[in-house]
Amino acid sequence: MFKRIWDDIQAVFERDPAARSIAEVVFCYPGLHAIWLHRISHWLWTHKAYFFGRFVSHLGRFLTGIEIHPGATIGEGVFIDHGMGVVIGETAEIGNNVTLYHGVTLGGVSLERVKRHPTIEENVVIGSGAKVLGPFTVGKSSRIGSNSVVIKEVPRNSTVVGVPGRMVMAASAPGEKTDLEHGKLPDPEAKAIACLFDQIRELERKYNELAHDHEILKERLDGKPGNE
Repeated sequence: MFKRIWDDIQAVFERDPAARSIAEVVFCYPGLHAIWLHRISHWLWTHKAYFFGRFVSHLGRFLTGIEIHPGATIGEGVFIDHGMGVVIGETAEIGNNVTLYHGVTLGGVSLERVKRHPTIEENVVIGSGAKVLGPFTVGKSSRIGSNSVVIKEVPRNSTVVGVPGRMVMAASAPGEKTDLEHGKLPDPEAKAIACLFDQIRELERKYNELAHDHEILKERLDGKPGNE
């Protein structure tokens, strides 16, 4: 148990450059408090003490502003940064070393008592205000941009932004950093416009080649020497 608590503290130091001391992390990080309280509520929930599980969960929500259903499954090294407004539904599953920022919702789109919340695999980063809705999987090491609304499967090592969420970056080469790791968020519209300009330049090049060939052919037909 103490090792797991220490690992949670280390996760904060690894992913938040503002963390300066163990005391600061232990007493001043609501995301960490929410994780610890969830462990208690989840234990009560899995041992069929449903009321007490919900009560501890509600207490955690009151103290931290982070709402985690006691039925949700959360792995090791999960870091909720700032955290206010984070909502994690009952059947959500979160893998190891996932990072969630404030305002994230892992929600459902069904009223049936089935798996209706997303599965977040390990090393995923979900930006502030993002909504991930439905019983699908967000693959390992993926990135979801701030305020995105994701409603379908996300492949591994992908970057998704926008409303609805669109994949703007697939897997990188080994060791290559993504734009998000450099602190930049991909712009799908700018990328699309850049692709259009590239196509226009390619069409202009082909047109100039055809026009040049046409001039040479015309000179030959007129009996004039061609300039090749």
